[in-house]
Amino acid sequence: MIDLKIRPVHPNDAEAVHEIRIQPSVARHTLAVPSERVKTPSEFMNSMNHDTHLMVAEIEDKVVGMAGLHVKPGKQRHIAVVGISIHADYHGKGVGSALMDSLLDIADNYLGLIRLELEVSVSNKKAMKLYEKKGFQVEGQLKKAHFYAGEYHDVFIMGRVK
Repeated sequence: MIDLKIRPVHPNDAEAVHEIRIQPSVARHTLAVPSERVKTPSEFMNSMNHDTHLMVAEIEDKVVGMAGLHVKPGKQRHIAVVGISIHADYHGKGVGSALMDSLLDIADNYLGLIRLELEVSVSNKKAMKLYEKKGFQVEGQLKKAHFYAGEYHDVFIMGRVK
């Protein structure tokens, strides 16, 4: 069993988060692009507001994953968008599940959110299996919503409603 620690993001995590975001296996399924520049710790932290809840996963003091919960404003304040990215070397080791559990705890037990939503590439079967296990359901499909590897790809909209 690995010694996995889930904790809130720190300013000094900016470089590790950047490294995860630009990995081909992550960028393929997110809006990240390989040319993204690493933010300074202050830029990184200033890019988040009080409605952004970002957690990281550490194994042996190395950040190996991150997950964010972004509460919507105004009349949609009962909704948050979630997303997870895991370092390629740590896929299939329970990191995504632990990160999702941390977001669900924040959403359910601290913020009282009613609805969580996310987008997932139709081809990302492992992620879909995790999200379904955590109570998300496919609610729709966006045609040609992401562009990577020279082609347009569909994404599913998934939601979890309490």
